[in-house]
Amino acid sequence: QVQFVESGGGLVQSGGSLRLSCAASGSIFRIYLMGWYRQAPEKQRELVASIIKGDTSNYADSVKGRFTISRDNAENTVYLQMNSLKPEDTAVYYCNTVPANDRAWGQGTQVTVSS
Repeated sequence: QVQFVESGGGLVQSGGSLRLSCAASGSIFRIYLMGWYRQAPEKQRELVASIIKGDTSNYADSVKGRFTISRDNAENTVYLQMNSLKPEDTAVYYCNTVPANDRAWGQGTQVTVSS
């Protein structure tokens, strides 16, 4: 059972950048689709970016052109580069498989964007 630990969040001003990391407790080489999710206060968790083994990625319309997902199978790590951040990006960010494994959720990492 692979578990995920997210890091890299913080407080940033609007227009700023952050790079999130997701360390897996085991190999992600055979995991076909990995994703970054986020949950804002009083909102449902949503998938914002996903990447397949071959490095093809997809993004939610709200982050397209600003966020970039990548994966390092050798290091069992998934990254999310977030640029041009907006206050509406404020949320707790999580990584997980796609579809999500409910037993693999980590603590997430808080991203707060001030206006």
